[in-house]
Amino acid sequence: MSSASIPSSTISAEESVGSETSSPVQQASNSAIDESRDSGDTVSNGESPWYYLRKESAGFVSGTLQRGRRNLWQLTTSRVSVLLSSPAASSTSIHQFLKNYEDLSVFILAGEAFCGFEVVDFREKLKAVCENYFTAFHRQSMHALKMVLEKETWTRLPPDTVQAINFAGLVGDGAPLIISSRSASGSSRFPLSTDPSGNRSGGFSYWLKSGNPFSAKLTYYREDQDYSSDSGAASEDQDYSSDVVNSKVRDRKGINGGSPVSGDENEDLHADYIDEDSQLPRRSFTRSISRSSSSHLSTNDDLKAQTGSSLCLLRSMDKYARLMQKLELVNVEFLKGICQLFGVFFYFVYQVFGQENTNSGGKGVSNSSSHRLKSCLSRISQECEQWIKPQFSSSSPSSSLAFPNTVHSLADVTPSSPLNTTSGHVSGISFSLKERCAAVDTVSLVARILHKSKAHLQSMLMSRNGSLVEDFFGQLVGSVPDLTEHLHRTTARILLHVNGYVDRIANSKWEVKELGVEHNGYVDLMLGEFKHYKTRLAHGGIPQEVQNLLLEYGVEIFAETLVEGLSRIKRCTDEGRALMSLDIQVLINGLQHFVPTNVKPKLQIVDTFIKAYYLPETEYVHWARGHPEYTKGQVVGLVTLVATMKGWKRKTRLEVVEKIESAAA
Repeated sequence: MSSASIPSSTISAEESVGSETSSPVQQASNSAIDESRDSGDTVSNGESPWYYLRKESAGFVSGTLQRGRRNLWQLTTSRVSVLLSSPAASSTSIHQFLKNYEDLSVFILAGEAFCGFEVVDFREKLKAVCENYFTAFHRQSMHALKMVLEKETWTRLPPDTVQAINFAGLVGDGAPLIISSRSASGSSRFPLSTDPSGNRSGGFSYWLKSGNPFSAKLTYYREDQDYSSDSGAASEDQDYSSDVVNSKVRDRKGINGGSPVSGDENEDLHADYIDEDSQLPRRSFTRSISRSSSSHLSTNDDLKAQTGSSLCLLRSMDKYARLMQKLELVNVEFLKGICQLFGVFFYFVYQVFGQENTNSGGKGVSNSSSHRLKSCLSRISQECEQWIKPQFSSSSPSSSLAFPNTVHSLADVTPSSPLNTTSGHVSGISFSLKERCAAVDTVSLVARILHKSKAHLQSMLMSRNGSLVEDFFGQLVGSVPDLTEHLHRTTARILLHVNGYVDRIANSKWEVKELGVEHNGYVDLMLGEFKHYKTRLAHGGIPQEVQNLLLEYGVEIFAETLVEGLSRIKRCTDEGRALMSLDIQVLINGLQHFVPTNVKPKLQIVDTFIKAYYLPETEYVHWARGHPEYTKGQVVGLVTLVATMKGWKRKTRLEVVEKIESAAA
């Protein structure tokens, strides 16, 4: 039926009904008709048949969409869901996945405005796709890290190699892997389907005015670009409908890092390599680094502390942090991935450099470790079991993804032995003193950079997940000082040869009746060994402050050895006890020539143990509780010696020993 034959009263009635029940789609269509009419596309007097025909057709279409828009949206999302169910959706490159994610985010926003309700099911589908992508991405990153760790030689990288590297995404002054001209807050945070004025019913009209949301241009992240915190903040405040990134800002920030390329010349022709993540051409740059940026390794120590494995770890964590910025649906999973990456690195370093044999009979490595370090290692072994378990498996010793067998024996080293045999062997490789110290420094470097990233990581998580960051830094990153101390102590134990001195001390003659002026011979031997120990450190190629630290740990190891030896003595007189004090004083005077700090406080533990010989029998249980630095075996050995020499009753001795053992348990 021709629109010209429709009575004006009918048209007026239809317009009245339409105005009362108009949907966002109908309002938008009417607005579009009115705008075209005002612009002169049709006759402006409102009586043209073409005008009525267009208005009637638009009203019919909008009415149909109004009634069936939910069905249309569900049909559309069901087809898209089928595509997202394909394994290929979770196995693309970072660049392609983020591009797909951004398009799907805009698709959801436009769909919500179109159908008028929140699309929870499809969001969950998108979240599931993101989780699958994280699983595949994390597996690939973890395997890459483990391969680097297995091949690691713990040699410091040249400063020129790492000075141009920044971790802007990790510490918070960088951009995500892919930057859209649309605001990140509009494309990935799923705001309500409202127009800029806050009118929910008119939400879809905004999309009609802004045009095709999928035609916005993209600016790709390049790892050689220098993003500051100012540019990152500007991208957050950028209007949702902006089309391009300000070219003047890019020029001022030095994004290209070199000479500009002429407009008629393709910049990709100057590419040095193809990036493995985005599959885009990239260029290598050696521009000067701004020392004011916290994302750069600004100190000389940081530049010298990098190794291949730490660089691989930091670059992986930097990618994870950038993905947290974009994939907010699963940013908690990426934070857990950062925790696991660092946990595997932490555990591997401990396995390689933190274990030794304890043939000397002193405190074992497990006893010398702090409680926090033990708890941290136990937690890592549980949470990262799938990544570290293969190293304990005997069924697949040839697996390329398994850690090497790092529980190894350590050969004794004589003073004339080369330094590259002073540590354990991993896959046939010997690590020198210099390499062991490099491992300690690189772990500390990673921890320092992570501490810089704490505030940024917290800002990217919702408040209810903030405890995850606190837990990570409190339990794992906070244990790095304990790990570095343990590694240095283990190095000192390996280099300072105290094997046999415990038995030598215990078998010396202590049941003497007169105190002479001569000390025991083991004192001279220990001083000679410490002199060789200092020589090894001096020729190990390590900084002086590290040498001094290892010298102090060496004195503490001597103190532990002395206590262990004295606790094994079977018979001793009061004069013999005085001889012990003489030996300690001679040892202190001799060690003071090798160590720049005062050594007497470090040997106070030995003097206290010697003086405990004179305690009354009723005080030993209380004394043992007040001195947890001594092991249960050492206290029991002391009590047994005192009971033997002072003629305690057997029942009294057994009661004291039982109380000491129960208190220690």
